[in-house]
Amino acid sequence: MAEQESLEFGKADFVLMDTVSMPEFMANLRLRFEKGRIYTFIGEVVVSVNPYKSLNIYGRETIEQYKGRELYERPPHLFAIADAAYKAMKRRSKDTCIVISGESGAGKTEASKYIMQYIAAITNPSQRAEIERVKNMLLKSNCVLEAFGNAKTNRNDNSSRFGKYMDINFDFKGDPIGGHISNYLLEKSRVIVQQPGERSFHSFYQLLQGGSEQMLRSLHLQKSLSSYNYIHVGAQLKSSINDAAEFKVVADAMKVIGFKPEEIQTVYKILATILHLGNLKFVVDGDTPLIENGKVVSIIAELLSTKTDMVEKALLYRTVATGRDIIDKQHTEQEACYGRDAFAKAIYERLFCWIVTRINDIIEVKNYDTTVHGKNTVIGVLDIYGFEIFDNNSFEQFCINYCNEKLQQLFIQLVLKQEQEEYQREGIPWKHIDYFNNQIIVDLVEQQHKGIIAILDDACMNVGKVTDAMFLEALNSKLGKHGHFSSRKLCASDKMLEFDRDFRIRHYAGDVVYSVIGFIDKNKDTLFQDFKRLMYNSSNPVLKNMWPEGKLSITEVTKRPLTAATLFKNSMIALVDNLASKEPYYVRCIKPNDKKSPQVFDDERCRHQVEYLGLLENVRVRRAGFAFRQAYEKFLHRYKMISEFTWPNHDLPSDKEAVKKLIEQCGFQEDVAYGKTKIFIRTPRTLFTLEELRAQMLLRIVLFLQKVWRGTLARMRYKRTKAALTIIRYYRHYKVKSYIHEVARRFHGVRTMRDHGKHVKWPTPPKVLRRFEEALQAIFNRWRASQLIKTIPASDLPQVRAKVAAMEMLKGQRADLGLQRAWEGNYLASKPDTPQTSGTFVPVANELKRKDKYMNVLFSCHVRKVNRFSKVEDRAIFVTDRHLYKMDPTKQYKVMKTIPLYNLTGLSVSNGKDQLVVFHTKDNKDLIVCLFSKQPTHENRIGELVGVLVNHFKRLTDWDTRTGGREAFSPARWGEESGAVVVHCFFYPATPTRGLHFKEKLCPCDPGVPSVIAICSSFSPQRKPCTRTVEQILEVHKAKSRGGGIRGALCWP
Repeated sequence: MAEQESLEFGKADFVLMDTVSMPEFMANLRLRFEKGRIYTFIGEVVVSVNPYKSLNIYGRETIEQYKGRELYERPPHLFAIADAAYKAMKRRSKDTCIVISGESGAGKTEASKYIMQYIAAITNPSQRAEIERVKNMLLKSNCVLEAFGNAKTNRNDNSSRFGKYMDINFDFKGDPIGGHISNYLLEKSRVIVQQPGERSFHSFYQLLQGGSEQMLRSLHLQKSLSSYNYIHVGAQLKSSINDAAEFKVVADAMKVIGFKPEEIQTVYKILATILHLGNLKFVVDGDTPLIENGKVVSIIAELLSTKTDMVEKALLYRTVATGRDIIDKQHTEQEACYGRDAFAKAIYERLFCWIVTRINDIIEVKNYDTTVHGKNTVIGVLDIYGFEIFDNNSFEQFCINYCNEKLQQLFIQLVLKQEQEEYQREGIPWKHIDYFNNQIIVDLVEQQHKGIIAILDDACMNVGKVTDAMFLEALNSKLGKHGHFSSRKLCASDKMLEFDRDFRIRHYAGDVVYSVIGFIDKNKDTLFQDFKRLMYNSSNPVLKNMWPEGKLSITEVTKRPLTAATLFKNSMIALVDNLASKEPYYVRCIKPNDKKSPQVFDDERCRHQVEYLGLLENVRVRRAGFAFRQAYEKFLHRYKMISEFTWPNHDLPSDKEAVKKLIEQCGFQEDVAYGKTKIFIRTPRTLFTLEELRAQMLLRIVLFLQKVWRGTLARMRYKRTKAALTIIRYYRHYKVKSYIHEVARRFHGVRTMRDHGKHVKWPTPPKVLRRFEEALQAIFNRWRASQLIKTIPASDLPQVRAKVAAMEMLKGQRADLGLQRAWEGNYLASKPDTPQTSGTFVPVANELKRKDKYMNVLFSCHVRKVNRFSKVEDRAIFVTDRHLYKMDPTKQYKVMKTIPLYNLTGLSVSNGKDQLVVFHTKDNKDLIVCLFSKQPTHENRIGELVGVLVNHFKRLTDWDTRTGGREAFSPARWGEESGAVVVHCFFYPATPTRGLHFKEKLCPCDPGVPSVIAICSSFSPQRKPCTRTVEQILEVHKAKSRGGGIRGALCWP
């Protein structure tokens, strides 16, 4: 059973209808068509309704959904039948066939193409080049045969006017290795005449519309379709086929298949010859017929690679052998026209048969040895004309409808036979099914000596003039009492039949009226031997090979050839026997309307097709009292979740017992029968209930499986994570140990090294030990420093500490810190610096020591001070461990200002070559000076001043100078870009233990925070020239300083 679709789409299998009746069948068929579901099952038969529009249900994704699946597992589709046939062939090594039937326009050709496409898509997974080549040729052969064998009819724009049966050969692995095509009864009369609204074969229109100008000139053709008598009837008809585009597609396909260029050119010449033959006109001069347009004869001779006089003679004369004498019998005008038309039909038929033979030569299996390569299995695909009822039904429709009678008989026989054999095999009582057996109609047509074909052959073999009316009279006399045959003579009151012209056959698909006009000629299929000899004598080898019988001598006596009807009957009998030897699968195609509309469903039209296709009988046969049957194993696999006794696996003796237990638990034991290997379910309602129970349980099973799987995934992730963490932990331990061992190795004996390990390169630590490495390096550096300090005299240690402090604070900020020289500290007491006044300064210093009780002199030096009036004055600063003194060296170092050190809040210096120093105080009375030295000149003492002060405060307060130290001296990025010189200001907080803080501004032209001093060069932060004078700058800051905290400023380029 097909996968259950929603009930809004109807029932996916007609077998599951509640009641088997025509109204319910038609209602379900209409509902599915209107919902876009064009396929429906009848057991293992697919009913296909032509949608008359493109559907996106044939792509690669859809193919994958049906590949390897059972029929009941997916919704109805052509791919399901194709896969079932392929699996039966591959698994059981059994030849299978797919029979596609239905009337013209029902979609048989498209169905066969989709089946071929599916088989090609699922085979050759290893992508072997030879297999791909075979598959490509099999697919390409379709479009070539369509071009030469299909035509536009009133019912279908791409109607097959021939029957086609293709065998696809597979090797033991299931890959296609070749194939063979059989063709049946090409409607060659269409070459010379078409009914209104129809066209000839596509090939003529494709050549004229798609051929290049050069090609058409070489063939003496022009693009105008109405210029040629044989095809002018359909010249103005619109078709859904693009003839110009298809011409290129067909030409490319012929090249892919393996047609040689000269063979393709010969094909075009034959088509051109037929078109030119239709334009030949005969005139009568007295009793002698002549060709009116002789130039056309020359063109035909050129195209056929023969002589003009030979072509003309074949058209106007017939060579007859009477004993030993040979005479040329001149045609009448009627005979000449008949011979011309017969020649055109024969040429096209030979061309078509040659194309099929040529394709077979290329795709047939070669050098296949079953002992080496395994059994060669076959899938056959039959795409043959459907049942036809036209306004004027002739010999061709008679043969086509006979073919459909044979196939319908095979269908009923095989379906009944399969059903009966299955019931007997399973031990289920067989219920007799009433159905229409069309064997009586088949016998009416083909029975030896009594059938219509036998009577037609007898009429054709009679000596003398035999007319179609005489043939009809023979039918009336021999078949007058047959229940399925009638004529106007037998039913005089039936005015639908014409006297001496029509007869009616009651086919299984309905009554069809045939006109006997042309039956005799079409059955004889007479072609004068002169044309055969003409073609055989052609210098074109392709044409010569098409007409082998032309080599016979004129006087040579040959056996009477079989008639067209007998040949077709024999081919149909052989076809049916071939199909009967295979396991058949069926596609029954239905045409929903005659308007080719995707929205119209003509109930009466479809009901007629359902009746003559025997679909309702098929449902009755399939059900035979039971709507559904399935093997115990597959049934259990699908429904075992319903019962606790069978889920997830049963422990009963057999699958049959498990199925019984499941059915009894559901309460359906009265609605089933148990065969030997299958369960049979009587009503569809039971099956639908099982499906509903299954759908409910599937939700619970899915949730359970999701829960279990998610738990499994979580446990797997946990185990992987745990394992990864264990590996990481051990790896980290290994890296740590390796690092420690490497450090120990590299620094082994560092005590005895001359530089105490300074040159030793530290190994790269793992990430986890980076902070440890920093601490370890700090410890090592402290140890190494302690080792170096041990070598320094105790008297030099204060100076070393001061230099270290200065370097920490100013490293990278100033080029010269004075670290390379000895720091004197008290330069005012040094004679080289102040040789004249040093004697004066010492008493003053001693007096201050006595007065202020200071212990040590930290720094003293001459300075220059710039006051607010831009006046430069020489001064001196004297820094002790208690106070900062500003002195006047010109007045014997008179103390001008005393600032306690605890009143200092910060110290700012510039980063240029100047020695500008700003002492910041709590009362905002900052002291701004510029250090200088007399001996030696330009000696930089900024570093010394900063070092001794920082070292002093660190020693006194134990400040943590790491906070803000180096960062405070980093110049502002945009300050550097602007060209301004940055002055760094240290602001000592009220509580010294809170550490150093930093704040900076760039230009005093930027009014902002008071107590900030900046030195401007040529540009301000806004990148505009600074035009203010020093006095203006000082005035700005005076106004903003809340009491005049800034005492002066110094500007220089």
